[in-house]
Amino acid sequence: MTAAFQAFSDDSLNPPVRGFVHRPQQTSGDGLVLAHGAGSNSNSPLLVTLAGAFASAGFVVLRCDLPFRQNRSYGPPRPGDAEQDRNGLRNAVAALKKFGCERIFLGGHSYGGRQPTMLCAEEHNLAAGLVLLSYPLHPPRKPEQLRVQHLPKLRTRSLFVHGTRDPFGSIDEMEVALKLIPAKTELLKVEGAGHDLGFKAKAMPEELAGGVVTKFLDFFGR
Repeated sequence: MTAAFQAFSDDSLNPPVRGFVHRPQQTSGDGLVLAHGAGSNSNSPLLVTLAGAFASAGFVVLRCDLPFRQNRSYGPPRPGDAEQDRNGLRNAVAALKKFGCERIFLGGHSYGGRQPTMLCAEEHNLAAGLVLLSYPLHPPRKPEQLRVQHLPKLRTRSLFVHGTRDPFGSIDEMEVALKLIPAKTELLKVEGAGHDLGFKAKAMPEELAGGVVTKFLDFFGR
């Protein structure tokens, strides 16, 4: 099942939703919003490859630019950006509903995955589930600065995809953190991968993307 993608914009929402939408020839009825990391945008090769893999499985996929990236073409988010970025993710879910999706999942890479967990910890019914790539558990070399305060309130089923060489959190640290989440979780370990999950190319290998989709379907079902 092949899928094409095109630029997408919905300026009726505040903040607006902008990015690209992948539409399969035959939809499964499921939709997925994907957000980029702090130093990237919706054209991240990792997101493009993963979105294509999900679209090939019948998902309508929206990979979006978070509000901070819409405002600035480069550089990381500023301390005051996070709340607006979460508003942008909420609006992305609303935009994807217009495509007639029966279930909508939410996720992203690094910062773009952490923000959905914080959003869903407050809004339990916003998404049917989360797929989180390289969750930034703590800054590199600062394991004492854990980003887990909201996890005990997260009641949305979540699939975590994490490299065994990720400096933002070891596999052992991730397994401990996931025990804080009252919802069902799954941890897909990627041997030898760092934070970008694509090694030096910074693009998710198609084989890995297919493996993420397979694990996702096994975990969440149809």
